Amino acid sequence: METFSLSALVVFLAEIGDKTQLLSLMLALRFRAPWLISLAILLATLLNHAVAVWFGSWVVAWISPDILQYLIAASFFAVAVWALVPDKLDDNDGSMAGYGVFLTTLALFFVAEMGDKTQVATVLLAAEYSATIMVIAGTTLGMLLANIPVVFFGENLAERLPLQWIRRGAAMLFAVLGVLALVNPS
Repeated sequence: METFSLSALVVFLAEIGDKTQLLSLMLALRFRAPWLISLAILLATLLNHAVAVWFGSWVVAWISPDILQYLIAASFFAVAVWALVPDKLDDNDGSMAGYGVFLTTLALFFVAEMGDKTQVATVLLAAEYSATIMVIAGTTLGMLLANIPVVFFGENLAERLPLQWIRRGAAMLFAVLGVLALVNPS
């Protein structure tokens, strides 16, 4: 249960102010179909994070534990720094016109999450913890907790969230995970 909770918390904090959260707001404002958008976000996240967990598990099988410990720690520190940088969403919403709310959201969300800090965090969590189902479930829950309220209440939330402080908190959490990876090798 610790892996599940940690995975959810890490991704939730990393996702605040992230480009996929901005994408969720844009899709909600454009399509006004929160249930379809939410379902597509769930499916895109499950697919994306399953790939990330598979990759993280594969890395563990091919890299020695000593080297992996330092790679994981360094990666957590890098993501900590990355979390401090605000994301921007490229204005390219015309490219998916005509595909419908569900397919547009599914495709855009899946692609936007590729190489994103939450996907990198999912790879790192899978490399650190062997409970792959708990990592997928936790990271997916964290993603949904950060994005679904935006889909339903986006305009009101955008004005009230202290994004700078949330980014700092996320950076601090990733730095702590980096230290823990150094101190407590798996």
